[in-house]
Amino acid sequence: MTDATKSDAIKTDASSTRSAGAPVNYRRQFERVALLLVWVLLIATFAAVMPNFLRWGNFSIMFASYAPAALLALAIIIPLTAGDYDLSVGATLTLSASSIAVLNVWQDLPIGLVLVVVLGIGVVVGLVHALFIIYFRVPSLVVTLGSTSLMSGIVQWMTNSTTIGGIDRALINAVVGVRFLGIPLAFYYAIAAAFVLWYVFDYTPLGRRLLFVGRGREVARLNGIAVNRVRVAALVASAVLASAAGILYAGVLGSADPYSGLNYLLPAFAAAFLGATTIQPGRFNPWGTIVAVYFLATGITGLSMLGIPLWVTNVFNGGALILAVTISQITRGREASDIG
Repeated sequence: MTDATKSDAIKTDASSTRSAGAPVNYRRQFERVALLLVWVLLIATFAAVMPNFLRWGNFSIMFASYAPAALLALAIIIPLTAGDYDLSVGATLTLSASSIAVLNVWQDLPIGLVLVVVLGIGVVVGLVHALFIIYFRVPSLVVTLGSTSLMSGIVQWMTNSTTIGGIDRALINAVVGVRFLGIPLAFYYAIAAAFVLWYVFDYTPLGRRLLFVGRGREVARLNGIAVNRVRVAALVASAVLASAAGILYAGVLGSADPYSGLNYLLPAFAAAFLGATTIQPGRFNPWGTIVAVYFLATGITGLSMLGIPLWVTNVFNGGALILAVTISQITRGREASDIG
């Protein structure tokens, strides 16, 4: 089978749900926008309770401060699409941000060189994950959970378990110092990453192969797809994007905290699964993920402005993750039954 034939086969499989039924499926159309409608309703509810909630400054801060979480959620959906889990993205973010602080502040290396090194660290992390997951056949949950603990220990050793401030102003200015329409550039970096992933997922052979591998590795292998290479690429891309999230995190804060980056993991996973219920229901998709990140961010921001205790945030994130996975499974089940 030629590469063109393989690509056509994958494309046909990925688009079969679009061409199978001529009548408009109104339930499906509603599912595409349901989360957007709930988001609008949530904003309206907070605005009714707190008229100052609709101030543009609140949204500007929220869009920028949750940009690292948006990149993390996008990093998560790449291996998820190929059928693997990466639980280490939060630790990779923390390692990235801490490496920036140590190399730039303590070792006085130029910020440009430091950013290249940090992205290289992401490549190494992804390759190590691929080595154990694909070639030693250790489950991805086990490998990435173990590497989370390993990287957390390395970060505490590197930083002496202290927050490091004084990161080069050039990075801070590039992330939050410059604004467009009143919103720091951090938000637009996340949107740009979502655009690139959307293009790769929907319009390139690599994206169709990722989807095909996630739906059935043995079927993909029988169709001539290099399954292991696709999974390696997904794991490396996930780690590099998580490292980029660490760069944004360091730029937003202007410092590196050896612990708080891990707090992004739960909402990022919740957003990844919740995003699979909107825009393109039944599939992990970048635009649905972005919507889900800022839907959750709106909920947390609104609750915080109401003076809700801090522990409610953990309850909100945990409940959102369980609900998101449940809805995602139901939606994916419906898609499978519709195809069948």
